[in-house]
Amino acid sequence: MARRFVDISVDLRSGIASDPPGGTPEIAYIDHKQSAEKVCSFFPGLSPADLPDGEGWAVEQINLSTHNGTHVDAPWHFSSIMDGGKRAMTIDEAPLDWFFRPGVKLDFRHFADGHVVTAAEVEAELKRVGHALQPLDIVVVNTSAGARYGEADYVSKGCGMGREATLWLTSRGVRVTGTDAWSWDAPFIHTAKKFAATRDASIIWEGHRAGREIGYCHIEKLHNLECLPATGFTIACFPVKIAAASAGWTRAVAIFEQ
Repeated sequence: MARRFVDISVDLRSGIASDPPGGTPEIAYIDHKQSAEKVCSFFPGLSPADLPDGEGWAVEQINLSTHNGTHVDAPWHFSSIMDGGKRAMTIDEAPLDWFFRPGVKLDFRHFADGHVVTAAEVEAELKRVGHALQPLDIVVVNTSAGARYGEADYVSKGCGMGREATLWLTSRGVRVTGTDAWSWDAPFIHTAKKFAATRDASIIWEGHRAGREIGYCHIEKLHNLECLPATGFTIACFPVKIAAASAGWTRAVAIFEQ
């Protein structure tokens, strides 16, 4: 039996609209020639001319948030509490066995930007694809934002998962979810309009805040979800272990046994 791997992560890149203004990653690339003097500084008497082709090493200096790129949010990101009052889990505390599990894809690309997905819509999609949800399934959501990654309108695109839909999943044992949008919740620009009309603060970040009731993790900025079937694959999405952090980057991959 052979394995096929599908990369469902975005690449970290400078100069694209992957996040709101002021929050994008910055990457400085230092090439082999630029680093030669630095290499020589470790070895007194060595000069760049002594190095093969006068080259040192290639290295990158990166300024970024734990929420840039494809990353896993921990319950600590959502709130200081989870499971109704316990201290929320940080990313280094999340159980590793949550992050290598059967994957399920919900195709919500047809929903309008800013739409807040309901529990009934999750149930209907699972029924459509013929999947009976199992505890610890990793549920990923394909939205219209996925095709816009890096474009100016990316952070305003796609539907979001509401409190009701999130709790419907987590109450059935799901502990890792994911989206190809900038946020698990609906884009802020749309929620802000609803808040202005209703003054109902409960709609703000409601999918994230559902973690106060049942702790869970979710992946944001996934990619290539349109290439996946609804089921029949495993997702590996181990987060980088950052002490006491609210999130950790991941190279999320869908694995098919063939």
